[in-house]
Parts: sequence; C-alpha cells; structure tokens
Amino acid sequence: MRIAMIGTGYVGLVSGACFSEFGVTVTCVDKDESKIERLKRGEIPIFEPGLDKLVASNAAAGRLHFTTDLTEAVKEADAVFIAVGTPSRRGDGHADLSYVFGAAEEIARAMDGYTVVVTKSTVPVGTGREVERVIRETRADADFDVVSNPEFLREGSAINDFMRPDRVVIGAETERAREVMRQLYRVLYLIETPILFTNLETSEMIKYAANTFLATKITFINEIADLCERAGADVHDVAKGIGLDGRIGRKFLHPGPGYGGSCFPKDTLALVRTARDFGAPLRIVETVVDINDKRKEAMAERIVAAAGGDVKGKTIAILGLAFKPNTDDMRDAPSLAIVPALVAAGAKVRAFDPESMNEARKMMDGVEFCDTAYDTMPGADVLAILTEWNEFRSLNFQRIKELMKAPVMVDLRNVYEPEMMAKAGFTYTSIGRPWPYGKRGGSAG
Repeated sequence: MRIAMIGTGYVGLVSGACFSEFGVTVTCVDKDESKIERLKRGEIPIFEPGLDKLVASNAAAGRLHFTTDLTEAVKEADAVFIAVGTPSRRGDGHADLSYVFGAAEEIARAMDGYTVVVTKSTVPVGTGREVERVIRETRADADFDVVSNPEFLREGSAINDFMRPDRVVIGAETERAREVMRQLYRVLYLIETPILFTNLETSEMIKYAANTFLATKITFINEIADLCERAGADVHDVAKGIGLDGRIGRKFLHPGPGYGGSCFPKDTLALVRTARDFGAPLRIVETVVDINDKRKEAMAERIVAAAGGDVKGKTIAILGLAFKPNTDDMRDAPSLAIVPALVAAGAKVRAFDPESMNEARKMMDGVEFCDTAYDTMPGADVLAILTEWNEFRSLNFQRIKELMKAPVMVDLRNVYEPEMMAKAGFTYTSIGRPWPYGKRGGSAG
C-alpha cells in the first residue's frame, strides 16, 4: 500500500516513519522546503528517542520518502493522512482548523481514483464532516471517504506507542474505507491489538475525552498533594493506595507543577469551547483548565518562598525546561510560566535542559543558559528541578553544596526523598509530602 502523510510535525513524522516500518510505502509532505531537505539528509527536526534510526533505516529501504510535491504524493496514494497543526486560536481557545481545511482542498484537487482521506490531527467533533464538505465543494466528482484516526502518542515513547498501542480508534462509515484501514494496520491485527471501528463523531470525541480525562487525573492528584502537605500525609502513598484500585489505575497520579505539552492544554481548552458551542458545558473540565493555569503560577511562588520570600538580586538555578523528559517540546511547559515570573521578580536565572535549550532560547528572555546542570549552581541561592530528566536523579550532593551559596532545593517533580535530603543537609521543598519528614502540619518547605 502507499500513503501520503501531509505534515511532518511530531505526529506526521512519527506516524509516517512507523507506517513505513510496517511495510507501507510512505511519502511525507511539507511546504517547508528547508525542513524537507534536512529530512532527506537524515536530520530529524524534533527529539524523539529512536526516531532518527527509524527514519534512516526505512528511507534506505525505499519505503519512506520526503517531498514538497503534494500533488504527486496524493495522486499515488491509497490513503492520505492529514497531520497538520491545530493550534488554539488566540482569544477563544477553539482549535484553528485552517491548515486542515487547506490541506483538504489541495488533496481534493490532487486525488486520482478512490482515496481514503484520514484526519490524524487532533480535531474537534464535526471536523470530519467539514473535511468531507470541503472536498465535495472543491471537486464534485471526487471518489473518496473521510476517516478519523486519532493518535495516542506520548512524547518520549511515541514509537513504542505506535508499534504496540493500547488500542487503535478508526471512525469510518463505509466498508470500503474500513478495509483500507484494516490493511494499513494489519500488523497490529496480528498481535491482537484492540481496534475500535466507530463513526466520525465518536472517534473525534474519543481523542478529546481521553486527553481531558488524563488532564483531570493529573489535576486531581495535584490538588490532593496540596491537601497532603497541610494534613501531614504523603501524596505518593495516597496515589499508590488509590491507584491499586483497578477502577482508578496507577498512571497519571504523579504530582507536579501542572500539565503542559502539545496536547493537554490545547485539547482541554478546545473541548471546553466545543461543549459550550453545543450547549453542554463541561464544568469539570473548565475547572481543570483554571486550576492548572493557576498551579504553574503557584510553583514560582514556592521557589520565591524557598529563597526567603524575595528573589530580587538572588540567583536561581533551574534544572529542566521541557514539559517532560525525553523530549525537546517546550509547548505550554510549566517552565514558561515559572521562569519568566522569577525573572520579573528580579531573580538572576541560570537554566539547563538536556534537549530543549534551543527552543527555550526562543521563548525566554533574561535567562542565562548553561552547558551542564552544575554550571547553573555557582553562588545560587535556590536550585529548582522542573523536569525529571534521568540525569537529575543522581546529582552529587556534596558538589552542589560546594557550588551553591546555601543548599536549598525546590523539587517540583519529587525526584528525591525528603528523608534523604534532610540527611544530606539540604533545605528541601517537594510536592505533597510533609516536611520535616514524618511530621505533621505546615506546607512542603
């Protein structure tokens, strides 16, 4: 089979490379000529573990191609995937579908024979019908079906998520379209992956409902963490205790500075707007969005408190800028709220992240970016961990104490144990755990 993947962003590039690994001939299309030339040279524009090797091996095997020529790619394809961006529109939070509809028009003009047009981008309920309308209006004689096939990729483990997913969701309403999709995912049928066929609207809703539920779960445990601090409970034990309940599950119950990334912030906001448009507002999700925004601001206040209540003229060492480890993605990362707040309060901020420094430089002013974790620490008043990269899990405490003005750490990812930090001589603040270790009352810190 042959497919065209329109868009070489995170979803398009990962999906295209993985489909080619399934034995499908894939042509990835993008209007950015420089990006396509880099991909042809084997240069990967994003950091995703294993993606460079996957792209290289399948390009060498002749199954994965890159081009700016949409017409030629679509003409030869059995299925065309729309994997373009759907950013939040400024002001109202609705997903901006202009790229999706623009791609649909170009696909309509280029199709040659029966084609399945698949929305891979995260799109609001009803978008598939609109894509169908756009194609019909652009080319009345087009022979096609529109399918919804949302992605459920986690940044940092996307290749495994595609190759061995929990499930595949396909919104298709003709047997002809369903058969094309069955052939594309034949490899997953062989390993008995659950594949759910449904209609367009249901498939689109599943994607938003899944991401919103996970964002709600994160927000719930963050609020429980705040209560644990005041009640003298340990949020990790609470999370374990409730997570062992099969109805709840263990995942996404780790407290932190709030969710970020390319999906949860955008998708929760888009679902809120969609629900209001349909006259069925989602009060829980509206609250989740509000709490998450305020939480990021509160994390900056924790760092200020650890510095004695005023950071003016003080040095803050920041470890981790990406919204999560194993990615260079800075979109809606908690650091984008925390670091500027510290700078605005008069702090001198030094920061290090293993992968996201180039992106961070474009998005943050007044920050000194360092080459290593320890380069952030000389004379620092507070050390704050914002992202739980593995290399931050085994820092040399003695070296830190020699470099810093005072051994003060704010651990927003609970990388370390309070008891261990107390023995190491640190003033330590974490999330959802009492301090000093084992005693009741007060807040974490």
